[in-house]
Amino acid sequence: MQLLCLADRDPADSLPALDLLPHEVRTSPLSLRVPETMAARFDAILVDGTLDARRARAACLALAEGVETPRVVILPELALTALTPEWSVSELLLPTASPAETELRLRLLGRPASAAAAPPPAVQAAGVVIDESNFTARLFGRPLDLTYKEFELLHFLAGHPGRVFTREQLLGEVWGTDYFGGTRTVDVHVRRLRAKLGEHEGLISTVRGVGYGFARARVPAEEE
Repeated sequence: MQLLCLADRDPADSLPALDLLPHEVRTSPLSLRVPETMAARFDAILVDGTLDARRARAACLALAEGVETPRVVILPELALTALTPEWSVSELLLPTASPAETELRLRLLGRPASAAAAPPPAVQAAGVVIDESNFTARLFGRPLDLTYKEFELLHFLAGHPGRVFTREQLLGEVWGTDYFGGTRTVDVHVRRLRAKLGEHEGLISTVRGVGYGFARARVPAEEE
């Protein structure tokens, strides 16, 4: 299974059983606003409430708005009294859950095969091929070693070749509408992406005073 864990520490510290199970676990901050397009790529979302049950509740309430992916909350026994139907979670796991119990509860979340969505088609543009189903990106056949946010940013840009997006638009689409960081983070990630694209860094172009575009015809006045 592919699991997304919303946590502020290593998920294995909150649920040690995860280290003994063969699932792929991606970790994002507990405060991350998860759009449905991202949530749909995972079989389940784990919400870590072992450090702060109130923040876990807020995350669960946010996920209840339009996210259909099953949610599992991890709570210590002392915080169980705070759990109510309002959280809209499918399962509960205690930090002490054994690998067998954890595996069983995750397996019971599985949606029927007939209801499973077909794998999204690979995004292909200007030599970049992105496979969402296994989080891989290639440039003319060469694998790109990207962080999760670099992958998301490249995926979004490559999915809209020729278009230009402002930094604010990219923040909303990739980081979420409730991200409180400044637009500087977009510049930082674009710079890192260009470094990893190497000689093909020009695939991401800058339009001064506007933002960034992918696979656009480069005009000298627009170049950095």
